[in-house]
Amino acid sequence: MRASSDASAYQRNALLPGLIAAAILMLAAALVGTAWFTIVQFLVAILALIVTWFAVQARQWWWLPVFIAIAVLWNPVLPLPFSGLIWMIAQPLAATVFLVAGALIRQRRTRP
Repeated sequence: MRASSDASAYQRNALLPGLIAAAILMLAAALVGTAWFTIVQFLVAILALIVTWFAVQARQWWWLPVFIAIAVLWNPVLPLPFSGLIWMIAQPLAATVFLVAGALIRQRRTRP
C-alpha cells in the first residue's frame, strides 16, 4: 500500500493544460494559413505560459526556456514569419513537448 501512498503525495497541475494544448496543436496542422490559426496561436501561447507557471511552482526550472520559447513562437501579437514544412512539423513536436511536460511536472501535494 506504500506505492499508492507515494503516488498520491504528488499532483500534476500541468497535465490538463498540456493535454488541451496537445489536442489543439494536433488540429493546428490543418489550420495553418487560415484565419482560425490565430486562435490556435493565442490558445497555445496562453497554455504555454500556464504550464510555465506550474513548472515554476514545482521548481522544475529546466522547463522554463522550453515553454517561453513556445509562447514566443506561437505568439499571435507579434507573429514570427514561419510557414511551410518546418511550421507543420513544429505543431506535433510542440504537442509532444506539452504531453511530456504534463506527465513529468509534478508537485508535492500540500496538506491543509
